[in-house]
Amino acid sequence: MGKLFGTDGVRGMANAYPMTPEIVLRLGKAVAHIFSNHERQHTILIGKDTRISGYMFENALTAGITSMGANVLLVGPMPTPAIAHLTKSFAADAGIMISASHNPAEDNGIKFFAPDGYKLSDEMEVKIEELVLSKEISSEHARGTKVGKAFRIDDARGRYIEFIKSVTENRSLKGLSLVLDCANGASYSVSPLIFRELGANVTLINAQPDGLNINLNCGALYPGLTKQAVLDSKADVGIALDGDADRVILIDEKGNVVDGDQILAMLALDWNERKLLNKNTIVITEYTNLGLDMALKKKGIKTIRVENGDRHVQEALKKSNMNLGGEQTGHIILPDYSTTADGTLAALLVMDLMKRKNKKLSGLADCFEKLPQILINIPVKHKRPIEDMPNLVKKINQLKRALGKSGRIFIRYSGTQQMLRILLEGKKKSKLSKAGNQLAREFIKELEK
Repeated sequence: MGKLFGTDGVRGMANAYPMTPEIVLRLGKAVAHIFSNHERQHTILIGKDTRISGYMFENALTAGITSMGANVLLVGPMPTPAIAHLTKSFAADAGIMISASHNPAEDNGIKFFAPDGYKLSDEMEVKIEELVLSKEISSEHARGTKVGKAFRIDDARGRYIEFIKSVTENRSLKGLSLVLDCANGASYSVSPLIFRELGANVTLINAQPDGLNINLNCGALYPGLTKQAVLDSKADVGIALDGDADRVILIDEKGNVVDGDQILAMLALDWNERKLLNKNTIVITEYTNLGLDMALKKKGIKTIRVENGDRHVQEALKKSNMNLGGEQTGHIILPDYSTTADGTLAALLVMDLMKRKNKKLSGLADCFEKLPQILINIPVKHKRPIEDMPNLVKKINQLKRALGKSGRIFIRYSGTQQMLRILLEGKKKSKLSKAGNQLAREFIKELEK
């Protein structure tokens, strides 16, 4: 058996290694062992998105955990950030989310949360992986009265809804109309209630999951349907979540896409003005547009760039006690309120800002000038180290020198897919496109060797 954990838990095609019921059962046993509490029978909370394979993995995890003597709390389909919150709310010893986030329905994954609601550290993931791949975990079982029980929790949804509403002190959204795209995912029965209970007029789309249509040409990755619905209904804002609702893309009243960079900029400027931004600094990633850094710098706001992935943003925020960070993809992390990225929460804060400032989303989102970016994705069979391709390294360095301080090039393999990603950023899109296509061709030649 090979390595299990990627950049965000364990993920892959359902019923293919590592996402098989056998491995997931062992993952359940391992996490129950590691988070065992010798003073009392310990409890692990499990949620899932709407994928059909979620039933299979929910049962496998439950079997593994209860066989080790731990109890299980089952909350059903819920957003990933809800699982982080509920792990703390129920004083569970750990939380587990069954989801492959924005991936297609045939994939699935397992994300783990510590008792404080934060994702597990690399060190903890290594411990779990070592246990799963060892023989030790196979022989340890509870017997008799020590076998764990599983409980279905009915009030979990209400707890999360009330928590999110309280973030804006239950300020009314009356007078605002919105389109909400749930990507046929985990938020379908939760997020609509939050906005409606705060008084917004909600047009709901893609909220009829059938186990196979999660993220299917909808949601944060495909906001076209949200855009059209906003224009058709003359809504004030469109909210497109992904399958597990930890990311969000907004659409303004004119039909323009408002991405994570713009959401970060709006919130950073507002919080800085209200003296709420810790250390006058936000955490961003390598994919964040350089225009954001430039605009915030003029207002005295600093930016710290970290490796791509919301987990790295979260770690940097926690380490330095900062309270705003995120990714261009729409992962917005707000540690004052949540321990992980929360698309519904981020959208609510933007709508609250619209109400407080009495401004349209288009006006708020037009807060910095984006530099042109070119992103090229190349499918790969094997993730060959880039440093092992000296001719390409030389070409990359030449491009970096040509772009200078007004641009950049960033190349990495995806942590969740068999994909090489090339990002070029600079002043002239035509030059970036030409250079990017040239570089992509060179990579394809090398990777085919």
